[in-house]
Amino acid sequence: MSARAAGSGTISPMDSSSTRRQTTRRKLFEAAVTLIAEQGFSSTTVDEIAERAGVAKGTVYYNFASKNELFEELLRHGIELLATSLQEAADASADRGGTRVDALDAMIRAGLDFIARYPALTQLYVAELWRTNRAWQSTLMVVRERAITVVEGVLREAVAGGELSEDIDIPLTASALFGMVLVAALDWQSYQPHRSIDDVHASLSRLLQGRVSGHP
Repeated sequence: MSARAAGSGTISPMDSSSTRRQTTRRKLFEAAVTLIAEQGFSSTTVDEIAERAGVAKGTVYYNFASKNELFEELLRHGIELLATSLQEAADASADRGGTRVDALDAMIRAGLDFIARYPALTQLYVAELWRTNRAWQSTLMVVRERAITVVEGVLREAVAGGELSEDIDIPLTASALFGMVLVAALDWQSYQPHRSIDDVHASLSRLLQGRVSGHP
Protein backbone atom coordinates (compact mmCIF):
# COMPACT_ATOMS: atom_id res chain seq x y z
CA MET A 1 0.00 0.00 0.00
CA SER A 2 1.40 3.41 -0.89
CA ALA A 3 1.57 6.38 1.48
CA ARG A 4 -1.73 7.47 0.01
CA ALA A 5 -4.57 5.00 0.10
CA ALA A 6 -4.84 3.59 -3.41
CA GLY A 7 -7.28 5.60 -5.48
CA SER A 8 -8.68 7.45 -2.46
CA GLY A 9 -6.49 10.53 -2.44
CA THR A 10 -6.35 10.38 1.36
CA ILE A 11 -3.22 10.55 3.49
CA SER A 12 -2.37 7.50 5.55
CA PRO A 13 -2.25 7.78 9.37
CA MET A 14 1.55 7.37 9.26
CA ASP A 15 1.91 10.33 6.89
CA SER A 16 -0.46 12.40 9.00
CA SER A 17 1.51 11.64 12.15
CA SER A 18 4.80 12.51 10.44
CA THR A 19 3.39 15.81 9.17
CA ARG A 20 2.12 16.73 12.63
CA ARG A 21 5.52 15.97 14.15
CA GLN A 22 7.31 18.10 11.56
CA THR A 23 4.88 20.95 12.23
CA THR A 24 5.43 20.66 15.97
CA ARG A 25 9.20 20.62 15.61
CA ARG A 26 9.06 23.69 13.36
CA LYS A 27 7.00 25.54 16.00
CA LEU A 28 9.53 24.56 18.66
CA PHE A 29 12.43 25.71 16.48
CA GLU A 30 10.78 29.06 15.83
CA ALA A 31 9.94 29.57 19.51
CA ALA A 32 13.40 28.55 20.69
CA VAL A 33 15.36 30.67 18.24
CA THR A 34 13.32 33.77 19.05
CA LEU A 35 13.58 33.34 22.82
CA ILE A 36 17.27 32.44 22.83
CA ALA A 37 18.11 35.38 20.57
CA GLU A 38 16.15 37.67 22.91
CA GLN A 39 17.43 36.51 26.30
CA GLY A 40 20.25 34.01 25.80
CA PHE A 41 20.42 30.24 25.97
CA SER A 42 20.96 29.91 29.73
CA SER A 43 18.07 32.22 30.59
CA THR A 44 15.61 30.46 28.28
CA THR A 45 13.64 27.65 29.89
CA VAL A 46 11.85 24.69 28.35
CA ASP A 47 8.61 26.01 29.88
CA GLU A 48 9.04 29.29 27.99
CA ILE A 49 9.77 27.49 24.73
CA ALA A 50 6.68 25.33 25.14
CA GLU A 51 4.51 28.33 25.99
CA ARG A 52 5.78 30.35 23.02
CA ALA A 53 5.23 27.38 20.69
CA GLY A 54 1.75 26.77 22.08
CA VAL A 55 2.43 23.18 23.15
CA ALA A 56 2.69 21.27 26.41
CA LYS A 57 6.10 20.99 28.11
CA GLY A 58 5.97 17.23 27.62
CA THR A 59 5.78 17.77 23.87
CA VAL A 60 9.20 19.41 23.94
CA TYR A 61 10.74 16.37 25.64
CA TYR A 62 8.87 14.02 23.33
CA ASN A 63 10.65 15.60 20.37
CA PHE A 64 14.00 16.40 22.02
CA ALA A 65 15.78 14.72 24.92
CA SER A 66 16.98 18.04 26.33
CA LYS A 67 17.22 21.77 25.69
CA ASN A 68 20.76 21.22 24.45
CA GLU A 69 19.57 18.68 21.88
CA LEU A 70 16.82 21.04 20.72
CA PHE A 71 19.39 23.78 20.22
CA GLU A 72 21.77 21.52 18.29
CA GLU A 73 18.95 20.35 16.01
CA LEU A 74 17.92 23.98 15.57
CA LEU A 75 21.40 24.86 14.34
CA ARG A 76 21.46 21.91 11.94
CA HIS A 77 17.99 22.72 10.62
CA GLY A 78 18.73 26.41 10.10
CA ILE A 79 22.10 26.05 8.42
CA GLU A 80 20.80 23.28 6.19
CA LEU A 81 18.11 25.68 4.98
CA LEU A 82 20.78 28.30 4.32
CA ALA A 83 23.13 25.89 2.53
CA THR A 84 20.27 24.68 0.35
CA SER A 85 19.28 28.22 -0.60
CA LEU A 86 22.89 29.07 -1.49
CA GLN A 87 23.25 25.98 -3.67
CA GLU A 88 19.93 26.60 -5.42
CA ALA A 89 20.99 30.18 -6.16
CA ALA A 90 24.29 29.00 -7.66
CA ASP A 91 22.54 26.32 -9.74
CA ALA A 92 19.94 28.79 -11.01
CA SER A 93 22.70 31.19 -12.06
CA ALA A 94 24.45 28.41 -13.97
CA ASP A 95 21.17 27.44 -15.66
CA ARG A 96 20.88 31.03 -16.90
CA GLY A 97 24.34 30.76 -18.44
CA GLY A 98 26.06 32.90 -15.84
CA THR A 99 29.71 32.70 -14.83
CA ARG A 100 30.85 31.24 -11.52
CA VAL A 101 31.43 34.77 -10.23
CA ASP A 102 27.80 35.45 -11.19
CA ALA A 103 26.93 32.38 -9.12
CA LEU A 104 28.82 33.83 -6.13
CA ASP A 105 26.87 37.06 -6.55
CA ALA A 106 23.61 35.10 -6.66
CA MET A 107 24.65 33.33 -3.45
CA ILE A 108 25.23 36.70 -1.78
CA ARG A 109 21.67 37.71 -2.67
CA ALA A 110 20.33 34.37 -1.46
CA GLY A 111 22.20 34.83 1.81
CA LEU A 112 20.72 38.30 2.31
CA ASP A 113 17.23 36.99 1.55
CA PHE A 114 17.71 34.18 4.07
CA ILE A 115 18.96 36.51 6.80
CA ALA A 116 16.11 38.95 6.17
CA ARG A 117 13.67 36.06 6.57
CA TYR A 118 15.37 34.50 9.63
CA PRO A 119 17.07 37.38 11.47
CA ALA A 120 16.86 35.80 14.94
CA LEU A 121 18.47 32.58 13.73
CA THR A 122 21.31 34.54 12.14
CA GLN A 123 21.91 36.61 15.27
CA LEU A 124 21.98 33.44 17.33
CA TYR A 125 24.37 31.65 14.98
CA VAL A 126 26.81 34.57 14.86
CA ALA A 127 26.74 34.95 18.66
CA GLU A 128 27.44 31.26 19.21
CA LEU A 129 30.40 31.26 16.82
CA TRP A 130 32.43 33.15 19.43
CA ARG A 131 31.56 30.90 22.37
CA THR A 132 33.98 27.98 22.36
CA ASN A 133 32.91 26.46 25.68
CA ARG A 134 29.48 25.30 24.58
CA ALA A 135 28.51 21.62 24.61
CA TRP A 136 27.41 21.92 20.99
CA GLN A 137 30.65 23.48 19.70
CA SER A 138 31.38 20.41 17.56
CA THR A 139 27.89 20.62 16.06
CA LEU A 140 28.43 24.30 15.32
CA MET A 141 31.63 23.50 13.44
CA VAL A 142 29.86 20.83 11.40
CA VAL A 143 26.97 23.09 10.36
CA ARG A 144 29.38 25.93 9.57
CA GLU A 145 31.36 23.59 7.34
CA ARG A 146 28.15 22.59 5.55
CA ALA A 147 27.50 26.17 4.44
CA ILE A 148 31.13 27.04 3.73
CA THR A 149 31.55 23.93 1.56
CA VAL A 150 28.84 25.18 -0.82
CA VAL A 151 30.76 28.42 -1.35
CA GLU A 152 34.08 26.58 -1.68
CA GLY A 153 32.60 24.40 -4.43
CA VAL A 154 31.74 27.41 -6.58
CA LEU A 155 35.15 28.99 -5.95
CA ARG A 156 36.92 25.80 -7.04
CA GLU A 157 34.89 25.73 -10.25
CA ALA A 158 35.74 29.40 -10.87
CA VAL A 159 39.45 28.70 -10.44
CA ALA A 160 39.27 25.61 -12.65
CA GLY A 161 37.48 27.62 -15.33
CA GLY A 162 40.04 30.42 -15.26
CA GLU A 163 37.66 33.01 -13.82
CA LEU A 164 39.66 33.39 -10.62
CA SER A 165 43.36 33.22 -9.93
CA GLU A 166 44.85 29.88 -8.89
CA ASP A 167 46.64 31.79 -6.14
CA ILE A 168 43.54 32.47 -4.06
CA ASP A 169 43.15 30.64 -0.76
CA ILE A 170 39.82 28.91 -1.40
CA PRO A 171 38.90 27.93 2.19
CA LEU A 172 39.77 31.37 3.55
CA THR A 173 38.04 33.18 0.66
CA ALA A 174 34.90 31.10 1.19
CA SER A 175 34.92 31.96 4.89
CA ALA A 176 35.48 35.63 4.09
CA LEU A 177 32.55 35.76 1.66
CA PHE A 178 30.28 33.89 4.08
CA GLY A 179 31.29 36.14 6.96
CA MET A 180 30.93 39.27 4.85
CA VAL A 181 27.30 38.48 4.12
CA LEU A 182 26.49 37.57 7.74
CA VAL A 183 28.07 40.64 9.30
CA ALA A 184 26.94 43.09 6.60
CA ALA A 185 23.37 41.82 6.81
CA LEU A 186 23.23 42.08 10.59
CA ASP A 187 24.71 45.59 10.43
CA TRP A 188 22.13 46.49 7.78
CA GLN A 189 19.22 45.25 9.87
CA SER A 190 20.48 46.71 13.15
CA TYR A 191 21.90 50.06 12.10
CA GLN A 192 20.78 50.80 8.53
CA PRO A 193 17.25 49.36 8.29
CA HIS A 194 16.21 52.19 5.98
CA ARG A 195 18.29 50.67 3.17
CA SER A 196 16.62 48.23 0.80
CA ILE A 197 17.87 44.70 0.28
CA ASP A 198 18.59 45.62 -3.35
CA ASP A 199 20.83 48.47 -2.21
CA VAL A 200 22.73 46.25 0.23
CA HIS A 201 23.12 43.53 -2.38
CA ALA A 202 24.42 46.04 -4.93
CA SER A 203 27.09 47.24 -2.49
CA LEU A 204 28.27 43.72 -1.69
CA SER A 205 28.15 42.81 -5.36
CA ARG A 206 30.51 45.67 -6.21
CA LEU A 207 32.85 44.48 -3.48
CA LEU A 208 32.78 40.95 -4.91
CA GLN A 209 33.44 42.09 -8.45
CA GLY A 210 36.21 44.45 -7.47
CA ARG A 211 38.04 42.49 -4.80
CA VAL A 212 37.54 38.82 -5.60
CA SER A 213 37.31 38.58 -9.37
CA GLY A 214 39.91 41.29 -9.93
CA HIS A 215 37.71 43.25 -12.35
CA PRO A 216 37.65 47.08 -12.03
